[in-house]
Amino acid sequence: MTFLVALVVASPVIAVVVDGVLNGREATMPRGLGGMVVTTLLLMTGVGLGTLVVGGGLAWLVTAYRFPGRDVLVWLLVLPLAMPAYILGFVFLSTFDAAGPVQSLLRDVLGDAVAFSVRSLPGAIVVMSLSLFPYVYLMARAALVEQSPTTYDAARSLGAGRRRAFWRVVVPLARPSLAAGLAIVMMEVLTDFATVQYFGVKTVSVGVYLVWKGSYDFHAATQISALVLVFAVAVLAGERLMRGRARFTQRGGRGAGLPAERLTGAHGWAATLACLLALAAGFVVPVIRLVGWAVAEARADPEAFVDERFGEYLANSLAVAAIAATGCVLLSLVMSHAVRIGGGRVVGSAASVTTFGYAVPGAVVGIGVLLVFAWADRALEALGVPNGTGLLVTGSVLGILYAYLVRFLAPAYQAVDASFAKIAPSMTLSAMSLGAGPLGVLSRVHLPLVRPGVAVALVLVTIDAIKELPIVLLLRPFGFTTVAVWVYQLAAENFWQKAALPALVIVAAATVPVYVLFRQIRATDRRDARER
Repeated sequence: MTFLVALVVASPVIAVVVDGVLNGREATMPRGLGGMVVTTLLLMTGVGLGTLVVGGGLAWLVTAYRFPGRDVLVWLLVLPLAMPAYILGFVFLSTFDAAGPVQSLLRDVLGDAVAFSVRSLPGAIVVMSLSLFPYVYLMARAALVEQSPTTYDAARSLGAGRRRAFWRVVVPLARPSLAAGLAIVMMEVLTDFATVQYFGVKTVSVGVYLVWKGSYDFHAATQISALVLVFAVAVLAGERLMRGRARFTQRGGRGAGLPAERLTGAHGWAATLACLLALAAGFVVPVIRLVGWAVAEARADPEAFVDERFGEYLANSLAVAAIAATGCVLLSLVMSHAVRIGGGRVVGSAASVTTFGYAVPGAVVGIGVLLVFAWADRALEALGVPNGTGLLVTGSVLGILYAYLVRFLAPAYQAVDASFAKIAPSMTLSAMSLGAGPLGVLSRVHLPLVRPGVAVALVLVTIDAIKELPIVLLLRPFGFTTVAVWVYQLAAENFWQKAALPALVIVAAATVPVYVLFRQIRATDRRDARER
């Protein structure tokens, strides 16, 4: 079963690679592809540096110093994860664009000489950095908290200043975690479609969608998808390279963590202000703007405030998300159970393959799913089945569900497998020695013990599916729209106020896993504090 799941998950990626190799000469590549590649590299580099400075800097600030509000801000700084970049993007545009309040105020005070355009690559870099910096922040903070103070204290005792000790001791020890955080950020940048569209930035992921929806040149879309896949593999390889060559270890346990210096007076309030600015720009101000638009829309036309289509779109989002989450969790249970009852390294390796889909951009997964169903069409027609799969993809949401399975099986499996890892092998062996079969062990022993992991997996996949945009845009059947697609369409046409309510629904839903993350990290920190 595990091998079958691995094959199903890997098939879209394999299809993209094979079609790209076999049919590359038939493709008519779009103009400006070289520019898309350069733009993608610049965007990834810019956002990587931005998140490293903001996320890494804030992690060092809340770990190495104590200042007013620090104990609360250390958790609140994760909240921008609940604000998808494509929502933060249109809020940013409405605020700083030529017709927005900021430039209008500047023109009134300073004249037209201060006009500037935010629909540009730098604008996209700023927005995506504000949305994604918590990934680096979380990884960096975890690495700093886990460091033993002995090495740092040794450097200080040898005459190194606080700044030199930071660069020569703290940063090298945190390098693997920083690399992991940056890899996640760059994968998110590579996957993004809507945000860069708002800012007029053409990346290779945008190229996949434009070619497929514009000219329906399947082979060209596959070629660009293969190029996107190359970017993804390069990011993963770079992260592995940084981890592989870096051999920075520490002796001793966690101890009491890095010594925190208390900041008083202006320095303390400056540190508080720095944290508040990042939190406000990445979450608080956008939420206030969205609530303000929603209230204004309700006052302007109370009867039309809630669009009659809203219920349908929300139901579509919840239905496909719930089905996808259920499927991912069931498969995760089967795979984790198979590994625990004696699957061996081969089964474990096959299970690991299923997690690769999360690193593949949504546009590539979408094209890969289309390829897989096209191959299935030809196979069925060769067997004498008329019309092959017919409207199985274009006439239903089956393609979306398959793509969701490929894309989101990884977080479900990791959450479920983490719960399985806490079960003592002796419990499994005892149940089997008493005559329980594999299904009996799963239902009577494993399942009751892994319910917390199952619940977390259901929540994570459901929220990820609700926010997903590129897959739905590529694979949705005629007339099928989700809340995420609706927000994108309204924002693309500058209907900011109408997009506010569905955007708030997405943000509220995305806050749930962030809250779960809050509780997990706080519980871990409290447990570690008791053990010290």
